[in-house]
Amino acid sequence: MKINTAEFIISNSDVSKCPLERLPEYAFIGRSNVGKSSLINMLTNHKNLAKTSGKPGKTQLINHFKINSNWFLVDLPGYGYARVSKKTKEVFQEFITDYFEKREQLVCAFVLIDIRLEAQKIDLEFINYLGEIEVPFCIIFTKADKISRGKIDSNIAAYRKALLANNWEEMPQHFVTSATENTGREIVLQYIDDVNTEVFKDLNQF
Repeated sequence: MKINTAEFIISNSDVSKCPLERLPEYAFIGRSNVGKSSLINMLTNHKNLAKTSGKPGKTQLINHFKINSNWFLVDLPGYGYARVSKKTKEVFQEFITDYFEKREQLVCAFVLIDIRLEAQKIDLEFINYLGEIEVPFCIIFTKADKISRGKIDSNIAAYRKALLANNWEEMPQHFVTSATENTGREIVLQYIDDVNTEVFKDLNQF
C-alpha cells in the first residue's frame, strides 16, 4: 500500500463523537513509551503526524487520522499508567474501553509491545481482554533495532509460551518493526490493505 494522504481529523474522549463515516478503523495501542507515535509516523511516512515524546502518557485522547481517504488510523492512549480495576477488568481509561466495546467501524487493533522486554503482565492482560470481547487484533513488536535477532526470537517465543499458558490456541498474528530502520513497514501496510479489500467487498458488515 502506498500512503498518498494522511490527514488529522479529530481528537476526543467520547466515542459518540468519533467520525460517523463508515470506513474501516485500525487502532494502535500499547504501554506508555512503547514507541507508538514513532511507529505511526513511520507507517504513514509523515514525520510529525503523531506527536512523539520521551514522556510516557503523551497521548491522552482518541485521535483519528484519515489515510488515503478510505480508512482511519486511530491513535489511542497508552495503558501503562491507567488504573486497573479487577471488578470490571478494565486495564485502561473508561473511554478507551467504550471505544473497543462500542466502535462498530473498528476492524483491527494493533497491540504494540516493546520487543526488548520480557513478557509483561499488563500486555498479557490487555491481549486477554481483547480476546474476551472478541476484538480482532494483531501484535506489533517495536524497537527491533535495539536487540539481536536471536533475542527477538526468544522474546517472541516467551510471549507465545505465556499466551498458550493463558488458553490461547496459537500465537496471534504478529509483526516485528523498527521505526528507526523502517523495518516491518511494508508488511504491516500490506496486511491493512488486505483487510480493507475484504471489508470493501462487503460494506454491509458495518
